This record gives sequence, C-alpha cells and structure tokens, in this order.
Amino acid sequence: MSRDAPTTRLCRYDETHIFVREHDLCADVIGKMSFTDFMFLQIMGKAPGAAERAILDCVLVTLCEHGLTPSAISARLTHLGAPESLQGAVAAGLLGIGSTFVGTMEGCAFILQEIVGRETEDGMREAARTIIERHLAQKQFLPGFGHPHHRPDDPRPAALFAAARAAAVKGKYIDTLLILAEEVDRAYGRHITINATGAIAALLLEIEIPPQLMRGFAVVSRAAGLIGHLYEEQRTPAGRAIWRAGDEAVPYSAAPG
Repeated sequence: MSRDAPTTRLCRYDETHIFVREHDLCADVIGKMSFTDFMFLQIMGKAPGAAERAILDCVLVTLCEHGLTPSAISARLTHLGAPESLQGAVAAGLLGIGSTFVGTMEGCAFILQEIVGRETEDGMREAARTIIERHLAQKQFLPGFGHPHHRPDDPRPAALFAAARAAAVKGKYIDTLLILAEEVDRAYGRHITINATGAIAALLLEIEIPPQLMRGFAVVSRAAGLIGHLYEEQRTPAGRAIWRAGDEAVPYSAAPG
C-alpha cells in the first residue's frame, strides 16, 4: 500500500465479524453499550468516561425538542407534500440547523476558546469586551446569548451547569461563559440571558468536543425530535393548517408601478 493511500480507522469486517473502532459489534457493543456511549466512541475514537457520558446525555436531551420551530415546520410541510418519504421530511428539517437556529453553539465555542486562552481573569475580561465590541460594531448578534421567549433567563443553562458540576467537570469553560455574560450585560446596559446553545457550547468544550463537530451532535438530537413531530403529523396532521396560516400571513401585493 502506498504511504499516501487513504485509510479509515472506523470500521472493518470479514465473513463473520464487524469491528467498529476495534470493538466487536456483536460481542462487545450490542446489548452492552448505550447509543450515547457508542456515538462518542464512533466520533471521538474512545469510550466515554462518566463525565463525558453525562454531559452528552444532557446535550442530546436539551436539543431534541423545541416546538414548532422552522426545522419542525419544514419537516411537517415536506411530509405534507411527500408523505411517502419520512427520511426526506427529516432531512428537510435538519437542513435548517445552522448559525441562526440550533447550531449556534459552534460560534459561541470559538469565542470561549478565544477568551480562555488569556492567563488572568482581567485578561479574559479584556478579551470578552473586545469580542463584544466587535460584534456590536458589525451589528452582529453574539452567539450563545438572547432568546425571544425566555426572559429574564433561559431556564436551561442553569440546569445544564448544575448537571455539569454534578458530573465533576473542571468548569473552565462554564466559568468563562459566566465572565462573558457579565461583560455582555455591562456592554448592553441590560441583562441578556445565556441561551441553551451557549451553555451547550461550554459543556461540550469541557469534554473536549471540537467546535467544528458540535453542530453534528445537534443534528443527531434534532433528528429524533423531528421523528416525533412526523409521527404526530401522521396521526393528527397540522401541515395544511401551517400552510394556510402562512398563506394568510403573507398576502399578495402587486409591485408598484
């Protein structure tokens, strides 16, 4: 084999065995490993410890369901048009996971990494203020902060932080996020809540998940939530009502001239 030939370390198999990350699927995994554990092994290349397992379970549960959000609406409307394609409806909902909805932990994680690199709390606060000023100057929202419905505080971060502390994580990124939150309130002159994805960014960094992978965990979790929406859609359809509501909310207007 050429030294430059591509290889994979994920899976190998023969006539009687399947190995994933060198774990025998039938002998070592099925019936012995939870999906959370196996997913962590598959992605990160090692079995999770207790803290990693606890954090990942919290994250997956938190991201699974958020009501009639754009991703759920997309899935339901796609099912309305193509009821034979469950996977197409799920895929339609997942395509909306990005920098505005669900996937914003990625942007927050990069910010936390930038701040935590400073050696002192004063240095961290200075970095936080610089980042906030940059976002204000560019009229960009700060990922991980604000929520249209939960005020004064999103209830989920406190629960996530408590679970993380109970799991005995180091807390370096959680503490950094709290410092950033204090500087956000000072810069804006009012309280702006840390939201769920901001808290999730800190928790995933605590277990060494790279920011560029974080959105993938949101995709896995939200897929399960969308299946719940589609099962409900099959039994008590809402797609036509959503379509009709959209049609009524955005009436036709002839272009001037």
